[in-house]
Amino acid sequence: MSWRRLPPLHAIRAFEAAARHRSMTRAAEELGVTPGAVSRHVRALEEHLQKALFLRGATGLTPTSAGEALALATRDGLDRIADGASGVRLQRLRPLSIGVYGFFVSRMLLPLWTELRSAHPELAIDLHTSPNPLDLLPGRYDAVIAVSDAAPRAGLITHPLVPISTVPVCAPRWLKRGPLDFAAVPLLHARPRPDDWRRWLDHVGFGSVPAQGGSSFESIGLAIEAAAAGMGAAIAIEALLPHDPMRRKLVIAHPVVRPTRRSFVLQYEARLVDEPALSTFADWLMRRLARDRAT
Repeated sequence: MSWRRLPPLHAIRAFEAAARHRSMTRAAEELGVTPGAVSRHVRALEEHLQKALFLRGATGLTPTSAGEALALATRDGLDRIADGASGVRLQRLRPLSIGVYGFFVSRMLLPLWTELRSAHPELAIDLHTSPNPLDLLPGRYDAVIAVSDAAPRAGLITHPLVPISTVPVCAPRWLKRGPLDFAAVPLLHARPRPDDWRRWLDHVGFGSVPAQGGSSFESIGLAIEAAAAGMGAAIAIEALLPHDPMRRKLVIAHPVVRPTRRSFVLQYEARLVDEPALSTFADWLMRRLARDRAT
């Protein structure tokens, strides 16, 4: 037999079922076709091989010596295909390790977690949070959710999730007497984002207001909690503000929002582009966040 003229796969499958059941009728029932279709596929295979594969009699089918040899080979081949398919299914179930910017987890992922588990109960995901960008490198995890300019990078797949825009927030009491005086209110700083205040003040035209001084915190989440407690004003990422900001303990301190060139992105190495679990997670997350932005 020439390797360039392999028999059709459906003919081999029909033959294997007929040889296993010793019956065209039972093979047809298994394959969901008519007995005539199975018979035609088997005869086409016999013509292709130029060998009789069955002795046909009143008691059913009896494989010839060539039929026995081919049945054994095809059964082994189909078992290997089944094992390979099982391996793909098992690969889908392996836990994903996702490195994530911590504030994104608390404000964006955790509120959606129940919805994700309901949509894809087959996914197993381990989250690893950090406020340090150097911890969130794609090579350390299956994927990371980090801050990036979303520019293409060799060997990496990058999916923008939500844009980063900044806005000042404070407790409502600071606005009881009118617009906030940023030169008088304590400015609260998040150490991972030390330039947020200077950039926002310059963007809004308050370049003369000093941005130094005031309390500083190890994360943007703590700075925002301090603002809600009335300690002063903090810079927040607009997309990560809750719809009902901390049960009205927090308000927007000024209407101007400063856009940036950076976004939260999902990023992973290109070699994992066909990883089933990662593809499922990425597709769901992008669709879900896009739906939020549209509302």
